Amino acid sequence: MPHIIVKLWPGKSESQKHRLADHITQDVVDVFGYDEASVSVAFEEINPNDWAAKVYAADIQHSSGKLYKKPGYQM
Repeated sequence: MPHIIVKLWPGKSESQKHRLADHITQDVVDVFGYDEASVSVAFEEINPNDWAAKVYAADIQHSSGKLYKKPGYQM
């Protein structure tokens, strides 16, 4: 633990996903002090036409109390 799921639109390369997974893993290790072996990262590609229902409504709009970085520009 922890297990992190990144939801994104299709189209990113395997190389980009591996790179992001490596960065996320390193940040978890640095910030929380977990061993790298305990971190897992998954990617879930969501069609842009399904984003509003499957991600925005479900994970952002109705779970705003759990968000530490909300979408949009924040000054």
